[in-house]
Amino acid sequence: MEGEEGGSKEILMKIDELCEEEEDIIDWFEQVSSEAAVAQSRTLRKILQQNYGVEYLKKWVGDVNIHEIPDDFTLQSIFTSLIPLSSHAHFEPFLQRIADGDSSPLLTQQPITTLSLSSGTTEGRQKVYPTREGGKILEFIYSSKQTKTKGGITTGTATTHYYASEEFKIKQLKTKSFTCSPQEVISGCDYKQSTYCHLLLGLLYSEEVEFVTSTFAYTIVQAFNQLEESWEEIIHDISHATLSSRIDIPEIRKAVLKVMSPKPELGWKIRRVCEELKKEGWLGLIPKLWPNCKYVYSIMTGSMQPYLKKLRHYGGGLPLVSGDYGSTESWIGVNVDPYLPPENVTFAVIPTFSYFEFIPLFKQHATTSSTDTAIHDFLEGQPIALSEVKIGQQYELVLTTFTGLYRCRLGDVVEVAGFHNKTPKLNFICRRKLVLTVNIDKNTEKDVQLAVERGSQLMSQLSGAELVDFTSYAELSNQPGHYVIFWEVKGDVNDTVLGKCCSEMDAAFVDYGYVVSRKANSIGPLELRIVERGSFNKILEYYIGNGAALSQFKTPRCTTNHFLLNILNLSTLQSFFSTAYA
Repeated sequence: MEGEEGGSKEILMKIDELCEEEEDIIDWFEQVSSEAAVAQSRTLRKILQQNYGVEYLKKWVGDVNIHEIPDDFTLQSIFTSLIPLSSHAHFEPFLQRIADGDSSPLLTQQPITTLSLSSGTTEGRQKVYPTREGGKILEFIYSSKQTKTKGGITTGTATTHYYASEEFKIKQLKTKSFTCSPQEVISGCDYKQSTYCHLLLGLLYSEEVEFVTSTFAYTIVQAFNQLEESWEEIIHDISHATLSSRIDIPEIRKAVLKVMSPKPELGWKIRRVCEELKKEGWLGLIPKLWPNCKYVYSIMTGSMQPYLKKLRHYGGGLPLVSGDYGSTESWIGVNVDPYLPPENVTFAVIPTFSYFEFIPLFKQHATTSSTDTAIHDFLEGQPIALSEVKIGQQYELVLTTFTGLYRCRLGDVVEVAGFHNKTPKLNFICRRKLVLTVNIDKNTEKDVQLAVERGSQLMSQLSGAELVDFTSYAELSNQPGHYVIFWEVKGDVNDTVLGKCCSEMDAAFVDYGYVVSRKANSIGPLELRIVERGSFNKILEYYIGNGAALSQFKTPRCTTNHFLLNILNLSTLQSFFSTAYA
């Protein structure tokens, strides 16, 4: 009895420690968010003190000694007047020198040991950036390859670095919540094999799984699509402690088989559930297969919103908790209202993560044609500090980070929805460069999503078919130019319905420039192209083949990427033109 009491006391002490840590974090956040302006000025000073004398800063500030500027707000003013706004292109020469082995202080005084790659889904290429108690988690997480540059610097995606780090292991130890899959599965570098094993092990521990998660909602939907196809094979492996021949990476096979033993009763139980789920279109898949699952956690805002319908279908009423807001460059904000549906989520900026500036953006009613969307999609005001933002105004984020990015434009358009104490709560609107434009029209990825939602709802009502995925581009090779939207569809739908959906989407764009141009026929009818099943998987494989990790993949909603468009054009089965303005 003594031993049991001692063990119980030890467990209670650990739980108390965790609770105290959580309370300390909440207290800290309440304090810094209540003094957001002060926290921001101190953060900037800390960044500049840590990196004083680096080559990039000396280029702009010369001999100005920041240590001799006692007032934080004066330092802010000097910094923003001397250092120009920048983009990733301004830092590329410095990052290349670091990758090639230049160890001099170029961007930071501390040596840069890893370089993180963005997903590359916005511009078609990757950017490099310096960079409950107990239970199990069904995590659909993936690493890509880590490589060494000529100078010996480790490069890989941000998620790859994290999943290979001690921090990832410590997080699991501290929370006593462990991912179902061993490291060999996470770092397998073949997303199909890794996904199969994630599902297999998730079902093996089905009674212990407390929540389902991945970086992006897309990845969870993709994984359960695979479960629909391969559930019988997975059940066979669970029942007989075997592993499908499709898993041919030796390290993965060894790691998975090590934790398996024959479980025919579990296999029979899962088979019975899956047979019933198949009859019901896999409605409520998650709670039926993982009965102790409490919620689904992932990034569900922005370009992930089109997957919410399918995620809710699989979730069967489980809460969908939207993850926090971050980028490869810096973490930005946290979801302080996790009980809200993903469509209503906002993110409270953490004023100590980076130094944040906000460029006011105003929708312009252009009178001249321009295809330079990166510059002319909005009218811009002068950058302002975090403490000066206003509710209802849209901004582009600008970051100065501890890792050597100074006044770097992030390209994210956000809207201030309110405040948590004195730090702004942001609503992500769109990526700035993802804009459709032909003439004087300017439609963001958010506008495209809303139009596609109108069209796909009509298709669902008239035929019961389901939209799997979509993207768009502006076709300018013939005059007048027009919008093209690619759809991948699951289910049977006739040509009449698809024609109506095409016209519905065309009429859904309400941008003044677009409506005027369509009426004047200076923009042609919107075109809907139906692509064969699996086309968007080919896009995923293209990006992963070029070094992206599935954990970071996002289907771009507007694109100019020639490789991506080539895949879709070769996969097109039918096309339809709108009659909305006929």
